[in-house]
Amino acid sequence: MEYVYAALLLHKAGKEVKEDVVKKVLTAAGIKVDDAKVKSLIASLKEVNIEEAISKGVAIATTAPAPAQEAVEKPEEKEEEEEKVSEEEAASGLSALFG
Repeated sequence: MEYVYAALLLHKAGKEVKEDVVKKVLTAAGIKVDDAKVKSLIASLKEVNIEEAISKGVAIATTAPAPAQEAVEKPEEKEEEEEKVSEEEAASGLSALFG
């Protein structure tokens, strides 16, 4: 995940997401860099519009009930709603980054 975080940080800073820069970010964070993982990340992100992927992720997150509704619901009902989201659905937001 730290590799994806580095890419997102660079994107947010308006920098180009390139191998050498991702390596610098990871090294600065004290993370031992795996060159193969960096190359894989960069290759995976070539065809991805990061801004669009982020907005799709936000759209998924905003489908949850409003905080005021959650406070009124019984704890049992809240747990049932959380169980409705499958692991596949949760991962689909992340898979958009690797398009």
